[in-house]
Amino acid sequence: MTMQFEPIQLDRQSEYRERLARCGQTASDYSFINLWGWQEEYELTWAWQDGLVWIKQERPHRALWAPVGDWQAVEWPNAFAEAKETSGQMIRVPHTLLTLLERRITFQTPPEETRDHWDYLYSIEALIELKGNRFHKKKNLVNQFKRNYEFAYLGFGPELIEQASAMQEDWCAWRDCESNDTLTSENNAIARVLKDWRTLSAITGGGLLVEGTIVAYTIAEIMPDHTLVIHFEKGCPDIKGGYQAINQMFLANAPKGPTIVNREQDIGDQGLRKAKLSYHPVDFIKKYKIEI
Repeated sequence: MTMQFEPIQLDRQSEYRERLARCGQTASDYSFINLWGWQEEYELTWAWQDGLVWIKQERPHRALWAPVGDWQAVEWPNAFAEAKETSGQMIRVPHTLLTLLERRITFQTPPEETRDHWDYLYSIEALIELKGNRFHKKKNLVNQFKRNYEFAYLGFGPELIEQASAMQEDWCAWRDCESNDTLTSENNAIARVLKDWRTLSAITGGGLLVEGTIVAYTIAEIMPDHTLVIHFEKGCPDIKGGYQAINQMFLANAPKGPTIVNREQDIGDQGLRKAKLSYHPVDFIKKYKIEI
């Protein structure tokens, strides 16, 4: 049966998250908010079939993402035969799924590790406390921010949407988003998430205000596996310690329960990779590209 792909629908997010909860490993790519925010940039669609949700991208090239659902219950040879009618390539395959697939099918072409898409996982407790020499510079910057500014931390909600949108415009002007396709796409995704904030499930976040004006914000999501995913984190460039402060204060005020925070991938940006490594990840979610 040929898969029937259709636009991602906001009114199916609860049903989708139930399928996501059955996966053996939950990478940030597959969060509903990620799919919703980035769907136009990647031209994402989904197909619901045989207990799975298949995700297809058309940009920058056609490919399937790993299916969402109970991986253990799938007849993989049959599933791959159907998937191949859509695309011969599957990307963003989490390591746990790859390990299962290697027991069930034989790959003619070895899976390719895609380091640029690994998720970075951190201890929430460690990033709140910032103890020891390894976090010395981060803690200093947080303390400088606290000393230098009269600030207020607020949990993100509808009252901050307009301010965050305005700050994002300023941030994009500073970074010259118009000349950078990646930043333009991210800006579009942020705008969609802010627009639909009130109707997105499990969304959370925080904002830092200095003299009543937002200078940094975080948008995050509580995943079905009880990890916390940071989708977007932005700070004004002229506020020293702003990024470090929003990082630490959001986690200190985040909903209780999660112990691991997923700060997503570095997309091969060496500056971003250095910054993510400087927070000392405790693990990664490795991802792969496979030929079907």
